Amino acid sequence: MLRNLMAACLSVAVFGCAFTPQVARLPPGQATEADVIAAAGTPYRRWSDPDGGETLEYPTQPFGISCLMVRLDAAGRLVSVHDALTSQGLAQVQPGMSKEAVSRMLGRHRSVEFFSLSGEEVWDWNVDNSTGPGVATLFNVHFRDGVVARTSQTYVFPPDADFF
Repeated sequence: MLRNLMAACLSVAVFGCAFTPQVARLPPGQATEADVIAAAGTPYRRWSDPDGGETLEYPTQPFGISCLMVRLDAAGRLVSVHDALTSQGLAQVQPGMSKEAVSRMLGRHRSVEFFSLSGEEVWDWNVDNSTGPGVATLFNVHFRDGVVARTSQTYVFPPDADFF
């Protein structure tokens, strides 16, 4: 598993940035949904927004470290593009939030684990590790009874050479 994660971290440079520059260069207010899809492909998921617009979700999990959320207005014009997995985005996850609210905020997660002793279901996302230790950082959201109980981070380190 660790070797797969390390290989995945290396592929982030290729896969994680594949569509970001093209979508980020589209002019807000002028670009259309068709322009976004031409630049980034079919979104993983579409979220309806209260004002009649939509947010298109472009996750790079399980191997990437970003999730682009592309906001369209009710007329289908580009409003904004942002990466949901920045430190500011992660900080918005608060105790009491539902699973749907977390998915809406951060996009598709990398994996799910259930811990029977604590009664927690934990979702994780690969996130930027440029200032962290090890080779990768995982942002974890711990759910208990279907709502966020807490968040945490896990740092992945390469195996000790003595074990091979």
